[in-house]
Amino acid sequence: MSGTVILEREELLRVREGLRAEGRRLVFTNGCFDVLHVGHARYLAAARSLGDALLVAVNSDRSVRALKGEGRPVVCESERAEMLAALAAVDFVTVFEEESPRRLIAELLPDVLVKGGDYALSEIHGREEVEAAGGRVLALPFVEGASTTGIIERIKASFNSVRPARTGEEN
Repeated sequence: MSGTVILEREELLRVREGLRAEGRRLVFTNGCFDVLHVGHARYLAAARSLGDALLVAVNSDRSVRALKGEGRPVVCESERAEMLAALAAVDFVTVFEEESPRRLIAELLPDVLVKGGDYALSEIHGREEVEAAGGRVLALPFVEGASTTGIIERIKASFNSVRPARTGEEN
């Protein structure tokens, strides 16, 4: 593959059929990927090593807000998709609107479905569909201390520690 491609759902289904016809294994993962960090980089490299092509499905801005609350995402969906597409381990990126990727997974039936180690296998959406089609489902090791929420909290704490306290006498 030459370069990562950001695909709409219909294009993605055609690409999936092409990979299947060539006997190539598709690895699928999904998430918000709001603020990219070393945990994401290591996780995506490990995921890519499990097959011939890695597809990262990114939650839309609306679905991130529904899952994470107001104030998230920090980075908009098109920029999150572009950042993921720039990573060497990633072959394809798509944005999905639903809070769960189950429907997309059921349509694609990837050969390998992976999530981070902070998920138990029973919590991975699409597991039943992938396993029923003969695919593998894995939870990859979690990188301790590497989380978007942790980074955001550290930034907030850092900002609050350098901002002068209000005395109530300011004009």
